[in-house]
Amino acid sequence: MRSAIQKVVEAEEEAKLILKAARDEAEGLLSAARKQARNIVERVRGETGAEAELILAQAEADAVRLKKEQLELAARDLQARIRLDDDARRNAVSATLQFVRGRQRHDAAGSPP
Repeated sequence: MRSAIQKVVEAEEEAKLILKAARDEAEGLLSAARKQARNIVERVRGETGAEAELILAQAEADAVRLKKEQLELAARDLQARIRLDDDARRNAVSATLQFVRGRQRHDAAGSPP
């Protein structure tokens, strides 16, 4: 009987040691998994950060190009609208000269224009 009890006690001690070893191994695996997960998260953050910078740089370049195209289009539109024929140009120059001469006469006389 005594040997049966001794075997049960030894089996319990062995089971405790096996359980402790399993817990230690599980904790080690869990710690390694957590470390690997942190490394993956850091790597992905770095990759997405670099990708985001590329996307922002491309968007900025696109915005600059679009602004340049819009300015060129607006300039061409203004040039098309402002074209004066020779008579209109002469009349504009003549009117400007008359205005300036009239203003000079008023300034010389000391009276407001």
